[in-house]
Amino acid sequence: MLHRTPLALAAVAVVLAVGVARADLTESLKKGTPDLKSISAMSFAGDGVLLIGDAAGTAIFAIDTADTKAAGTDAPKVEGLEGKLAQLLQTDAKQILIKDMVVNPASGNIYLGLHRGTGPDATPVLVKIDRAGKLSDVALKDVKFSKATLTGVAKNKAEAITSLALVKDQVVVAAQSTEDFASTLRAIPFPFKDSDKGTSVEIYHGAHGKFETNSPVRSFTAYEIKGEPYLLAGYQCTPLVKIPLKDLEPGKKIKGTTIAELGNRNRPLDMIVYNKGGKDYVLIANNARGVMKVTTENIDSIAAIEKPVGGGGTAGLTYDTIKELTGVEQLAKLDKDRAVILVNKNGAFSIETIPLP
Repeated sequence: MLHRTPLALAAVAVVLAVGVARADLTESLKKGTPDLKSISAMSFAGDGVLLIGDAAGTAIFAIDTADTKAAGTDAPKVEGLEGKLAQLLQTDAKQILIKDMVVNPASGNIYLGLHRGTGPDATPVLVKIDRAGKLSDVALKDVKFSKATLTGVAKNKAEAITSLALVKDQVVVAAQSTEDFASTLRAIPFPFKDSDKGTSVEIYHGAHGKFETNSPVRSFTAYEIKGEPYLLAGYQCTPLVKIPLKDLEPGKKIKGTTIAELGNRNRPLDMIVYNKGGKDYVLIANNARGVMKVTTENIDSIAAIEKPVGGGGTAGLTYDTIKELTGVEQLAKLDKDRAVILVNKNGAFSIETIPLP
């Protein structure tokens, strides 16, 4: 069986992450071999640059994949993924943990972040899957890269880094702090410099009926509201919170605005933003409550949730559950009309391409 840790994984910012006028993101990177100790979360920043959060090394990396040519329009599909990964890496499927899946917007190729082995001796591995479904190992030796060390992050904790993405000219990282305000967000300028201790975020947790600072961000994406960049953050058990990017200042303590309570006993795994029929939606994969299509209608004016939401109930922004999508652990936008999903059906993993619902 292929194993996977229940991380909320990196969601690439669809609306804001790239597309602004700027120099090529690879210009600041230097050739070498990154001392990557783990893969906790990933996202693409543009120009074929892959961002990796390394919880074991309390660092983030930007790695030039040199994968910038469009790879066609085929709909990727891989069945029996666990066996194919084991064959590629010459190991047993039980020794492979999938940590994240992202799509390179420059090429349309899929990247899997894996651990080969278990425990502290596990080795981080990158695997590329092309549009035809062919798997290949991505070398991490003598590549262009840069690194930023994160200070004040909980060490030796598998979920110390849960999500990251380039938003405008900053890499935003969701990380667990060693301080009393455990849930933090860091906005690190790119090109990198070592990070400060980050911004502590307090939220109202509807299912728990209180304000708190220790519930972790499991996944986030970026979204523009009235011309201003925001983060939409999915928390454990399961508030959806909006946070203005401009509020992410070093050492600051802020309050996010809870705009939806999506039900208790649930963990958001991944999320993307997309447009369909002239309207924007947030698509969220969850470990217990399926795949949710959340409307962004009235996201600018909806009242903050600041009262208990009991009985596993929901409140705030409304959503539909996409009943035909089951076992989805990862989401990645392939193009404006399609997404790629990582599906786990009783331990059998596959990658499928679906129309955005």
